Amino acid sequence: MAGTTDELPLFAAVEDWIEQDVDPQDVAELVQLLTDARGGTLDAQAAIDELADRFAGPLEFGTAGLRGAMAAGPARMNRAVVIRAAAGLAAYLNDALQASEEHPAATRPFVVVGFDARHRSSAFAHDTAAVLTAAGIRVALYDGPRPTPTLAFAVRALDADAGVMVTASHNPAADNGYKVYLGGRIVTDAGQGAQIVPPYDTAIAARIAQAPPARAVPRALDGWDYLGDEVVARYEHAIPRGTAAGALRIVATPMHGVGGPLLIDALRIAGFDDVTLVPEQAAPDPDFPTVAFPNPEEPGALDLAFELAAHTRADLVIAVDPDADRCAVGIRDPYRGGSWRALHGDELGALLGEDAAEHAARLRIAPGTQFLANSIVSSRLLGRIAEHHGLEYRATLTGFKWISRVDDLVFGYEEAIGYCVDPGHVRDKDGISAAVRAATIVSRLRREGRGVMDTLDDLARRHGLHLTSQVNRRYADVASLVAATSRVLAAPPAELGGSPVVLVDDLGAGVDGLPPTPGVRLLAADGTRVVIRPSGTEPKVKAYLEVIEPLDRGATSEEIAEARRRAAERLRDLGAVVLPA
Repeated sequence: MAGTTDELPLFAAVEDWIEQDVDPQDVAELVQLLTDARGGTLDAQAAIDELADRFAGPLEFGTAGLRGAMAAGPARMNRAVVIRAAAGLAAYLNDALQASEEHPAATRPFVVVGFDARHRSSAFAHDTAAVLTAAGIRVALYDGPRPTPTLAFAVRALDADAGVMVTASHNPAADNGYKVYLGGRIVTDAGQGAQIVPPYDTAIAARIAQAPPARAVPRALDGWDYLGDEVVARYEHAIPRGTAAGALRIVATPMHGVGGPLLIDALRIAGFDDVTLVPEQAAPDPDFPTVAFPNPEEPGALDLAFELAAHTRADLVIAVDPDADRCAVGIRDPYRGGSWRALHGDELGALLGEDAAEHAARLRIAPGTQFLANSIVSSRLLGRIAEHHGLEYRATLTGFKWISRVDDLVFGYEEAIGYCVDPGHVRDKDGISAAVRAATIVSRLRREGRGVMDTLDDLARRHGLHLTSQVNRRYADVASLVAATSRVLAAPPAELGGSPVVLVDDLGAGVDGLPPTPGVRLLAADGTRVVIRPSGTEPKVKAYLEVIEPLDRGATSEEIAEARRRAAERLRDLGAVVLPA
C-alpha cells in the first residue's frame, strides 16, 4: 500500500524530516513507522495514526519552553526539535543585543546551560551548547546533571543573558523539556533570571519558526566553557539557613532525580547531619522505577519515605522532585493519631510564609517594599499573613514565571509544592532551599516543645482555618474542556456548599490587574472560593477549592480538630459537584 491521496502529503513530510534529522536513532524510528504505514499490514493504520500525530504540527514553544514525550518528529522532544529551538534562541539573543563584528566582546550574549539525568537530557544540552557557540554566543555548560535551582542561580550569579535547563521536572519518564530563563542585559527588572513570559516567548518562538532544518543549523564541536562544583558551592552557601538548626532526624528522597547529594550537603551546611536518603530512590534513574509518577504530590509517591521514617523514628520527611525545584514535607500528624502524612502545598506555604513574614517584619524596612506572593489558585491565607505583619501581598497568575517577577519579593509560592524562599539568588521555585528552611523551622519548633500543626493551628486561630484541595476531570479533547469551562461561565452555580455565589470572574477577561488567562473564579458569601481552569498541556480541567472555617482566638485543640473535620467534609462535597460532567 503506497498510501492514499490523503496520506501522501503526510508521507512526504515524514520523508523530508528524515532527510533533515541529525539523530540516527530517530531516523530509524521514522523509517520503520513509514515502512509500516506503507506496508499494508494489520498495523498500517496504527502507524499512519502515529505519524499523523507526530506531524500534526511543531511542538509549541511557550512560557513553559518546550515539554513533551521523547520520540522522533516535529511534535515530540528530540534532537532535531531542540537544535532548531536553540537556533531560534540564538537568533533572538543576537538580535536583542545587536551583536556586531566590530564589537563582538561587548555585545556577545552569554548563556548558561544545565540538564538533569533524564533520558537524552545530556544530548539535548550539548546540542544547545553547540548551536549557541556556533552562533557566536558565549556558553557555560554544567559538567554533569544538576538540579534546576543551580541553573536558575547561575543565571543571576554569573549575570548571564539567558539560561537553558533541560528537564521535564516531575513529568513521567517518557517526557523531557526545555526551560528558558532570561536575565543579564535582556531582562533587567524584577524578572531578571526568571523563566520567560510574554512577549519574550512569542519573540523566541518566531525565531524558532524561522530556523532552518536541523541538519542545516551550524553546530560547533567545542568552544564552550564548563560549570562545576564551584558554582554549586556558591549556591549552597547562599541558601538562607537561620539560627535554629539543631538535632533533627530527617528521612529524605530525591525521587530518583539529581537532587540527593545537593540536598544532603545543603542540610549538612545548615547543621543537619542526621539525614538518611531512601535507598531505593537515592540514585538518579531516568525510568523512576518505584513510582508511577515522580511527583511527591502523587498518591503513594512518599510511601517508601514514610516507611523508612517510621522504622528510623525520624522527625521529618523531605522530598524533592527529580530536578529538585519542588519540595514536599511529611510530618507525624497528631490529628491523625501520629501517622505520617505529607503537608498540602498550601500548608507548607503558610508555614514558610509565616516564617518569612516574621523575619521581614523584624527588619522594619519601609512599608510597601516587602511582598509575599502566591498564585491565584493558592490559598488566600498568605495574604492575611502578610497583612498581619504589615507586609504587602500580591496574587499572580499560576507559574513561577509570574510569582518570581513580583517587585521586592520576600517569599512566594504556589500550591503545587513550589516555593521561592530566596528570591535574591534564585528567581524560581527551589526545592533545596525550601527544604533547608522547612527543616530549620521544624528544628526551632521542636526546641520550643511545639510542632508544625501547632503553628498551623495558631494561624487558624488568628485568620480562620483555611483548607484547600484540588479536583480535576479529564475530557476527550481540548475542545471539550474549553466548552466545559465556558459552560460554567455562562451558567455559574447559584451557590457553593449552600452559600450563595456573590462573585463570578472571567479570568479570560483579566482580573485584579492580571493578564487574561483561561478560567473562571467563583466566590461565595461565606468565603468559599473555586477557581476552574483548563490545563495547558492536556485535555483536563482543574478546580482549586478553598473553604474557611471561622475560629475564636482562644479555640481549643478539640475545637480546631472539629473545624478541620467540617472543612474537609465541605471540600469533599464541593469537589463532587463543582466540575461539569
